[in-house]
Amino acid sequence: MPEAIRICTFLLEGKTFALPVAEVREVVKDLEVTPVPLAPPAVLGLAHLRGQIATAVDLRRRLDMPARAEGEPSVNVVVQSAEGLVCLAVDDVGDVIDVLPDVMERPPDTLRPSVRELVRGICKLEDELVLLLDTDRAVDPSN
Repeated sequence: MPEAIRICTFLLEGKTFALPVAEVREVVKDLEVTPVPLAPPAVLGLAHLRGQIATAVDLRRRLDMPARAEGEPSVNVVVQSAEGLVCLAVDDVGDVIDVLPDVMERPPDTLRPSVRELVRGICKLEDELVLLLDTDRAVDPSN
């Protein structure tokens, strides 16, 4: 039997996305971010996490979604990338679940290319679809 993949789910505009748990370092609420001039549009700025500097990326903007309403809270999923720590701003964090590889499919060609390049696979669960993101591509705001 194939081994299950453990994923951390989160919400963006009511849709469920996920990252592999092995790539998630922590979840942080109320993160103070310092804006950086001339940064790519998806970069919110820099954050200080227990002695380390992390880039904060707006995952909504990265996925070409509408901006979060002014004052609407966000949660940050902190991941370790090749470039260092990255905080991905999401609307809310869901559950950690195990999915079997046989419930995962490739992203369809009908997805916008800007989104399809970030999606590793789509998990078909009983009551919803979960888009599993490619962490390395999701944290790269220059694409």
